[in-house]
Amino acid sequence: MSLLDSVIDRKTETEEIIQDNLDYTLFSWSKQKGINPIAVKYGEGVYLYDYDGKRYLDFSSGLMNVNIGHGNQRITRAVADQMQQVAYVTPSCVTRVRGELGKKLASICPGDLNKAFFTLCGATSIENAIKLARVYTGRHKIISRYQSYHGSTYGVMSAGGDPRKLPADAQQAPNFVYIDIPYLYRWNYGIENLLKDAVAQLERTIAYEGPGNIAAILLEGESGSSGCLQYPEGYLAAVRVICDQQGILLIIDEVMSGFGRTGKWFGFENHNIVPDMIAMAKGVTSGYLPFGCLMVTDKIAAKYDDIMLPLGLTYSAHPVSCAAALETLAIYEDENLIGNAHAMGKYIDVRLEEMKVKHPSIGDCRNTGLLGCIELVKNRQTKEPFAPFNAKPHEMEVMNKVAAKIRELGMYTFVRWSYVFVAPPLCITREQIDEGLAIIGEALKIADGEVV
Repeated sequence: MSLLDSVIDRKTETEEIIQDNLDYTLFSWSKQKGINPIAVKYGEGVYLYDYDGKRYLDFSSGLMNVNIGHGNQRITRAVADQMQQVAYVTPSCVTRVRGELGKKLASICPGDLNKAFFTLCGATSIENAIKLARVYTGRHKIISRYQSYHGSTYGVMSAGGDPRKLPADAQQAPNFVYIDIPYLYRWNYGIENLLKDAVAQLERTIAYEGPGNIAAILLEGESGSSGCLQYPEGYLAAVRVICDQQGILLIIDEVMSGFGRTGKWFGFENHNIVPDMIAMAKGVTSGYLPFGCLMVTDKIAAKYDDIMLPLGLTYSAHPVSCAAALETLAIYEDENLIGNAHAMGKYIDVRLEEMKVKHPSIGDCRNTGLLGCIELVKNRQTKEPFAPFNAKPHEMEVMNKVAAKIRELGMYTFVRWSYVFVAPPLCITREQIDEGLAIIGEALKIADGEVV
């Protein structure tokens, strides 16, 4: 090889890192060729930095999980301290940190949700919630929402209504029933009928399926990756009443909406209800380590005082992850992150309304705390989206251009179908929100030019 060939063949550090990942790893929910991921070197606060020194404002908190922000060394120290004691014990043993974390979670959960079963992630939290609901009630059916996402393992993939499950449609788990909960932006029959129709549909579904067959209703505390589709006001309260009347358990998925994301500890607290089980992950460690939890009521737990609890995971109550979670919960309180999420969410609401005036491509903005998205439409009268539900690649042309411009201008955020997500870390400031919305505003000029 000549010196010239050697120079041409030499890759930059960034190119080598990306190429190794492309050659030897697989990417979630993506084609495997023709992609160009960001090579992240480190993160600090609300920013990510690549190997070329470019800074990206992380406006979706990774996958809506890095709630405390990147690079908080309190977690590093807590994890290192625990590893110096013991890194792993079988779940039949206990550690100090396991008990302390369970006690802390019980203190922040409402009602008598005092018992924690520790899992590995959101999917395993929901899987175990479904299993427990069935064995506890002796019933087999689970009702959930079409436009929802609960994870990608077979059980929870089947429980959710996200179209990513469709390639494995023939292998779906049985006994899941779906409802379609309307949301205000795309409801055409008067706001006074919105709640009435949603509740009536649920009641009909329960009657059709037989209430004695239904173990649980599974819903998100607040809708996330399906488009932040807000419940009709009063809906979750009505669901709670129906569950109590029919002996059905209410499982709330707080994997994305939990731990301050909506301006409260849990998303369901915006609706003044208390569920029978809470599935947690993401924000419980802010993504610093994989971890999850299923909180259940004392009443449910008591059934297994003298009989076997049929749940188990090798890495349940992993001491190092417990340490990360316990320190994360302390950071939420010490840094007033939940209060900041509430205040910054109100600020975002105001700013998004201002952006709607400037950008004709914005059809709707939906936000609760720091869990929100902007829905882009070709025409505000018809509300035709730039990309439909479960859009095919050729239907994503405009949205792909919007996403590319956002990245070019120094932002990482979740763009899906016609949605641009606004879900930054809970430590964000007004100035950083302004920075992020300015980037989105610049990218929206592309969509504005396509409005008809």
